[in-house]
Amino acid sequence: MGIKLINIGFGNIVSASRIISIVSPESAPIKRMIQDARERGMLIDATYGRRTRAVVIMDSDHIILSAVQPETVAQRLSNKDELSDEG
Repeated sequence: MGIKLINIGFGNIVSASRIISIVSPESAPIKRMIQDARERGMLIDATYGRRTRAVVIMDSDHIILSAVQPETVAQRLSNKDELSDEG
C-alpha cells in the first residue's frame, strides 16, 4: 500500500490521498479562496505561467493551481484508482 501520486500537468505530481476536491477557477468563491491562500502562503502555482484551469484543494489547506482541465485531473485520479484495484 504505497503512496498514490497524480500528475497535475508539466510533471507536477501530488498525493492522490490528500486531495479533497478538484474545481474550476471561474466562480467568485473559488477566486476568493485562491486569493486567501496566496495571502496566507498556502498557494502552490503549478501552471508554469499558463492559464489556470483547475484548482486542487488539499486536506493540508494548500491550494494548488493547475493548467490542465479539472476533468483531466479527475480522469487521471480515477484511472489510478482502477489500476490500484486491479493490482
